[in-house]
Amino acid sequence: MPVITEIEDLKRIYRRRVPKMFYDYCESGSWSEQTFRENSSDFDKIYLKQRVAIDMAGRSTQTQMIGQDVAMPVALAPVGLTGMQHADGEIKAARAAAEFGVPFCLSTMSICSIEDVAENTDKPFWMQVYTLKDDDFMQRLFDRAKDAKCSAAVITVDLQLLGQRHKDLKNGLSAPPKLTPQSVANMMTKVQWGLGMLGTKRRFFGNIVGHAKDVTDASSLSTWTSQSFDQSLDWDRIRAFRKMWDGPLIIKGIMDVRDALEACNVGADAIIVSNHGGRQLDGALSSIRALEPIIDAVGDKIEVHIDSGIRSGQDVLKATAMGAKGCWIGRAYIYGLGAMGQAGVTKALEVMHKELDVSMALTGHTDINTVDRDILMVPKGFSGDWG
Repeated sequence: MPVITEIEDLKRIYRRRVPKMFYDYCESGSWSEQTFRENSSDFDKIYLKQRVAIDMAGRSTQTQMIGQDVAMPVALAPVGLTGMQHADGEIKAARAAAEFGVPFCLSTMSICSIEDVAENTDKPFWMQVYTLKDDDFMQRLFDRAKDAKCSAAVITVDLQLLGQRHKDLKNGLSAPPKLTPQSVANMMTKVQWGLGMLGTKRRFFGNIVGHAKDVTDASSLSTWTSQSFDQSLDWDRIRAFRKMWDGPLIIKGIMDVRDALEACNVGADAIIVSNHGGRQLDGALSSIRALEPIIDAVGDKIEVHIDSGIRSGQDVLKATAMGAKGCWIGRAYIYGLGAMGQAGVTKALEVMHKELDVSMALTGHTDINTVDRDILMVPKGFSGDWG
């Protein structure tokens, strides 16, 4: 067994064990992938201030996200097709998150259904929904989440239409995936992955098939997917969704101060500063660059979280110091899941927690709730002063 000390170690194993189609789905952005790359590399431009001769004993990374206790300010972000990265992937990730003490958020486009995850876990999870045209489906989706005791809903607002992801198109990845001789040949080399998929009954979009009107097979699913996303979405429509769900609500996909202010007005409990992992508008700012102006504008009105580009505990520390109340990880935990299943998700969380804990201590803090911008050195103009 290799010694795993960083997220990159899990990524290397993941790449070997998971079919190329699903590896590329995770490890790609839209168009030139500039935003995908800069989501991570822009964290490297922020430096930490080391402090010494400060009592570093008795440290705690415990805090709250939307009023819920968490072991560290991290949540597992909703990732479509997680159950194709590893058999029963959503269930395994949810279990790992629950045991570690961080939230897990299930994607609408998951392989395991809401009911699957609820039946196989013993702690509440969060549910992500898209802004779809079908009111009946949306209301039933929220109702199913409530029946499953989901403790928060996340509305993704940045997917009215799909950014072009070249790798997915070339690999034939769609809903459902189009198998080619090349992709089938590649899958046959991933023996451990294949055995896992043979051993599960969950290989399709569990929240859609049998729940969306007239979706009963692969063909009808493809048609439904292409027609369901609402390109005419506006904030009044989001208000209508808010009325369908009376629990804690998070709005995901905010990159502009004007949209952050609108999100406050629809009654959300938190927003996630996110460019969808660089998978929508290429050439947009990285999330970490967009974070501070949004916090300055609405941080006293609403809880502000961040996702896209977070690959280490130091990234979590930097985002927290800039004012984020939660950091959402997607690829970082998917690497662990694809590499080693539930144990890999746990390892990813352990790696990030250790990096967060040690780095926090070396900046002179023993409580994540006292960390502030004073520990950072941020380049002038990092978050603004654009022409």
